[in-house]
Amino acid sequence: MGNAFVGQILRVNLTSGDIRIENLDPQWARQTLGGAGLATRYLFELTSPGIDPLGDENVLIFMTGALTGTPSASASRYSVVAKSPQTGYWGQSNSGGYFGPAMKRSGFDGVIFEGASPEPVYLLILDGRAELRKAGHLWGMTVSECDDKLQSEIGQPVTVACIGPGGENLVRYAGIMNNKHRAAGRTGMGAVMGSKKLKAIACSGNQKISLHNPAGFNRIAQKQREFMDESIL
Repeated sequence: MGNAFVGQILRVNLTSGDIRIENLDPQWARQTLGGAGLATRYLFELTSPGIDPLGDENVLIFMTGALTGTPSASASRYSVVAKSPQTGYWGQSNSGGYFGPAMKRSGFDGVIFEGASPEPVYLLILDGRAELRKAGHLWGMTVSECDDKLQSEIGQPVTVACIGPGGENLVRYAGIMNNKHRAAGRTGMGAVMGSKKLKAIACSGNQKISLHNPAGFNRIAQKQREFMDESIL
């Protein structure tokens, strides 16, 4: 699939432990350009009115945009969407840093979590291969402690998004942190992650992000950066 989408979505059922890969719907991708819009389309398709935001019926969706991971300026962000425990309505947050590009390079435009695990787990994605691992030893750790532990435990550099004790204890405004200090901090997405007993996502990969016209794209991206430089003079 062109336009810098990888073309694959990872579906993770935390209740059963089942993980499967499905093709990204190209029409939805064109309509929404990925990110929060695409994640919201999945949210409304996969949930029903009246569900408990902290219940098993809610889904938690991490989604990149069409430009995530490309040379385009300010294109490193990813979005997280679920029904919000803070408002009781649609919830969306986003964050910068390296997690969005890392998830895309690991082989997926997005990850959809369904159900809830009976015990703490984390998701590891390496070059298109995904597995759930036990995370009881990580439960209770701060974000920095969890990130450091996963780096040493996995044995190769990974980019981590995780929750701390706030999310674990279902604090309704808890955020999700990546690269230790970057926050998807709105609408309580960390509490949804905690309700699913999902401590972290760690990912790494070398998936190439295809562009139809790399030279032309890079020229436009350079113009973007020049305009941004002008704005701070």
